[in-house]
Amino acid sequence: MSTTSKNYDHDYALGSVPKSQKKGFLSMFAVMLGFTFFSASMWTGGTLGTGLEFKQFVMAVFMGNLILGAYTGALAYIASSTGLSTHLLARYSFGEKGSYLASFLLGITQVGWFGVGVAMFALPVQKATGINLYFLIAIAGILMTLTAYFGIKSLTILSIIAVPSIAFLGSLSVFKAVNSIGGMTQLLSIKPTEAIGLTTALTLCVGSFISGGTLTPDFVRFAKTKKTGVITTVIAFFLGNSLMFIFGAVGAAVTGKADISEVMFMQGLIIPAIIILGLNIWTTNDNALYASGLGFSNITKIPKNKLVIFNGLIGTAGAMLLYNNFVGWLTLLGSILPPIGGIIIADYFFVNRDKYLNFESFKFQSVNWYAVTAWVIGIIAAKFIPGIPPLNGVVCASIGYVIISGLKEKCFQTEAKVDEEISL
Repeated sequence: MSTTSKNYDHDYALGSVPKSQKKGFLSMFAVMLGFTFFSASMWTGGTLGTGLEFKQFVMAVFMGNLILGAYTGALAYIASSTGLSTHLLARYSFGEKGSYLASFLLGITQVGWFGVGVAMFALPVQKATGINLYFLIAIAGILMTLTAYFGIKSLTILSIIAVPSIAFLGSLSVFKAVNSIGGMTQLLSIKPTEAIGLTTALTLCVGSFISGGTLTPDFVRFAKTKKTGVITTVIAFFLGNSLMFIFGAVGAAVTGKADISEVMFMQGLIIPAIIILGLNIWTTNDNALYASGLGFSNITKIPKNKLVIFNGLIGTAGAMLLYNNFVGWLTLLGSILPPIGGIIIADYFFVNRDKYLNFESFKFQSVNWYAVTAWVIGIIAAKFIPGIPPLNGVVCASIGYVIISGLKEKCFQTEAKVDEEISL
């Protein structure tokens, strides 16, 4: 019996997405825009807005999105070609049980951020409305878990509603903020309060989403063609991520608040603020919960939908604990994830030459220690090499994996030649 026939849900957690379930440009574009509408990017935009002049800001955002677009675009190509999630793709490079390491790290990080996101929604809403904090946490967590439970279809519907709403209300808030200081001329004349360098700015731009970007295949595997997958992903990162940075930057420059919901509270737009805050975190959290379900399903073979419920309950129950204690730990854990994506990219394009054997019939090795070694190399590079840490991690892990795989192949060829000579 094939892996696909063992799937327990309609999201193909344990196999490739069949052609009959692939989606066109508009559906994928909505999903990927919702994926890039990430609250942390707004806060990053706030740091950029107070640390850079306008031209520097534009350059940093463009270059950052270029790097993210190249990274996620490559993963999108692989996913739309194979129909496989990040976790199943990792089996080719890390081995079946080796992929459990990647799935565990990615999964636990996403559950953590889900809990943090629920708290990030509940705290400002409680402050503005006086509604009981834990009631808000429970309601938000349950609703977000329910939509994630129904998989890619509900993510598509949610994104179609959320993306234009966030874009419109965010733009309205930015327009009001700019008018409050006398127009664009005044905005552009604002000098940085704490200047930051371009390398630091690029690190912030890339680092704000590259860990999440490693999960791009979880969503783009539903793309009908490779062209659709790559184009929707790259455009979504340039458009969606840029909007998030701009919303955060303008708000921080004018009011000192990087979170656009806080800016809107200050502007008296309480209901729009709750809507934009809720939808923004909802899209982020549903993507996180969905991806965590895929990751733990790869490890346990338990149906993804059941794991989504379990993960959602854990994240909701621990929301305040996660918010108060684990943001730093989650950020640190997130910094070790990008090399996983780098190894997947290197394995597909350079080691296997743009071709994977059929997933359902392929016999995976248990653990590929060469991939694990390359992953460690990437982590060390991100930690100690000057420059942009997550990019260093991806590049060095990729190069290390290609070199190690090449040496392994050369050794095998040498051994085979020796055996042949002995037999003669």
